[in-house]
Amino acid sequence: MNPKQMLVSVVIPLYNEEQTIGNIIERVDAVMKQTGLKYEIIVVDDRSFDNSVMVTKKYAVRLYSLLVHGGKGMGLRAGFAKVKGDLVVTIDSDGSHLPEELPRLLYPVLSNKADLVIGSRYLQQKKVMAKKLNVFGVKIFNLFIQMFTGVYVTDSQSGYRVMKREVLSVQHLKSCGYEIETEMLVKTVKSCYRVFEVPISFEQRTYGVSGVDYVHDVFRIFVSIISARLRGV
Repeated sequence: MNPKQMLVSVVIPLYNEEQTIGNIIERVDAVMKQTGLKYEIIVVDDRSFDNSVMVTKKYAVRLYSLLVHGGKGMGLRAGFAKVKGDLVVTIDSDGSHLPEELPRLLYPVLSNKADLVIGSRYLQQKKVMAKKLNVFGVKIFNLFIQMFTGVYVTDSQSGYRVMKREVLSVQHLKSCGYEIETEMLVKTVKSCYRVFEVPISFEQRTYGVSGVDYVHDVFRIFVSIISARLRGV
């Protein structure tokens, strides 16, 4: 399909990010206009209790709110169910991903060199300013995924991604939390789709508090790796 005929759906999961969501929407909008591609921005609120929803309503985006707080995975799944695009982008709302780098992720898919592109924090040359526990955990998950799928990636937990809509359509995602990135990756590989990584910058959040529960979420990620590999897509 001609890229100019494609529609890109940008899905932004949201939970208590009133200080950053407006800026992210504005920058995503500006970048997508520069690409010349048709696009839509979908924001899915996971029952924020700050002013995130009020801020989001100021912008021309499609806003959906979950009935109950369900987690990042639940928010993404709700967003995926609403996308109309041929390509689907996921980007976090806390400001850690740079919207200006989105064309870098779009290119391999638009040029038909990949079906899923992951923005990797660990392919860049400069040191990533992230907690040591995060870095160690990602490396362990990367190795487990390689063990179960035969494919190695440097940043299996990155939430900055671009994929063809067809990749999502066969996955039947079940994750509710942060393990959704792992489930998506394993099921993509299992379905014989092409995975590609590009280097991205990463800015540690300076506002708010991360919703990651390290003990609980680490366990769920390990379970998702095993279940996604052993069960049907």
